[in-house]
Amino acid sequence: MVADNTPVIIGVGQYSERVGEPGYEALSYMDLGGQALAAAIANAGAIGQVADAIDTLAAIRAFEMSRPGKEPPFGGPDNIPGALAKRVGACPQRLILSPTGGQTNQQYVGEFASAIAAGDSQCAVIVGSEVISTALALAAKGEKPDWSEAIGGEFEDRGYGIDGMMEPVLFAHGATGAIPLYAIAENARRAKLGKGLEEYRRDIGELFEPFTRVAAANPHAAAPVERSAEQLATVTDRNRIVAEPYPRMTVARDQVNQAAAIIIASAGKARELGVPEDKWVHIHAVTSGTELELSERPDLSANPASIASVERALEIAGKGMEDMAFLDFYSCFAIPVFNQCDHFGLSANDPRGLTLTGGLPFFGGAGNNYSAHAICEAVERVRAHRGQFALVGANGGWMSKYAAGIYSAEPADWSGQRVAALPKASNGVARSNDPFDQATVESYTINHSRTGSDAVWIGRNADGARVVGNADLSDEATRAAFESGEPFGVKLNVTRDDRGRNIGRVI
Repeated sequence: MVADNTPVIIGVGQYSERVGEPGYEALSYMDLGGQALAAAIANAGAIGQVADAIDTLAAIRAFEMSRPGKEPPFGGPDNIPGALAKRVGACPQRLILSPTGGQTNQQYVGEFASAIAAGDSQCAVIVGSEVISTALALAAKGEKPDWSEAIGGEFEDRGYGIDGMMEPVLFAHGATGAIPLYAIAENARRAKLGKGLEEYRRDIGELFEPFTRVAAANPHAAAPVERSAEQLATVTDRNRIVAEPYPRMTVARDQVNQAAAIIIASAGKARELGVPEDKWVHIHAVTSGTELELSERPDLSANPASIASVERALEIAGKGMEDMAFLDFYSCFAIPVFNQCDHFGLSANDPRGLTLTGGLPFFGGAGNNYSAHAICEAVERVRAHRGQFALVGANGGWMSKYAAGIYSAEPADWSGQRVAALPKASNGVARSNDPFDQATVESYTINHSRTGSDAVWIGRNADGARVVGNADLSDEATRAAFESGEPFGVKLNVTRDDRGRNIGRVI
């Protein structure tokens, strides 16, 4: 007999649409999210009214409102979680707007499960949606729908949650978003392995080829097309380099219309609602960790917080990686997946597969909400394969935050600890913003855009402190060193320009 205060996932739902396809409705954020929540309620198969039982609802912050000054192009509700609740007729006592980060869904599963186990909640919902594809399509046609709503009421805004992720020095030198920042980490791993650009791009292609097969079979995928490793790795006009070493097809796809929802209830409430026990999925562990800022990480390619999070989740669940029948490693770029593979000795062709959705470049990078889709898929897998376990790894920022969850239809005993937050590392490399004359390159990327290219590097000054700069690509020797893909260990003379940027030229 499962104790009444045991948290169980009782319903999951996904909803999506692709621009121009039959049935496309150009739904707003809230309408798409409402459809996913309605699907999750139906998925529970309850006799009673699940919507009436919801006492907590957390809305995942949409990508287009994930940092100060960014707003959805057509407006939105004054109370986002309240607007989502309204779509299904729910009246939760507690409404939450999440911070930024792809790990948030997974963390909320742990937070709300803990609240249920403690008797502070009976039924909690996590729901998020992204409609960037529709927003761009409407804007391209000159259409300006009004998606604002006056909902009123109070909700808990947990802020942007970007502390420890924004590094002004990197931003000032052109590493202004996820693609160049991950590319710097990716090239550091490439240097560690001693691989050239073409060979490493092939590695990325081989990693992601199986992902495309999963995406091609997923009705919610934004790009359901099977591609070979060679297609993914070969640079063409259509598959141009966006930032070395990444061709366009191998980075997270943010132009999606996707929503997902997760409903967690106490076993007692599930019984009261008449949710069949074969719908219950147990939460065996949820862990989270926070990484050092990119420029202070001793190894620019490593993400020890993610490894520690997964290892701790396995420990709490009393399982090993070999016991996981289903895996979904967050795959905004290759390196978060490579880090797990390197540590756990997993192959790109692991027979279990490394994604349940098709991954962010192919299924779609649904902003901060991707992991909700992965959890939905994990829930359906373990329902269908009773006694087996699923592991979902969720990543936020630039490998800045990580959360891991383990799920099964097998009961989990919540009389002990099932949720853990790991301490942040304190062994960061010293950094300097003072002027310096020379530096040695540790890693880099070259951003490519339709207006030109610029190279960003991270290295060490003469005192061993970590520093950031740009490479002067107008200098022939410097351009040759960086465009060769092998500037690692190269020494630069550095000057500071009138914008305060450190400009390096090969000595």
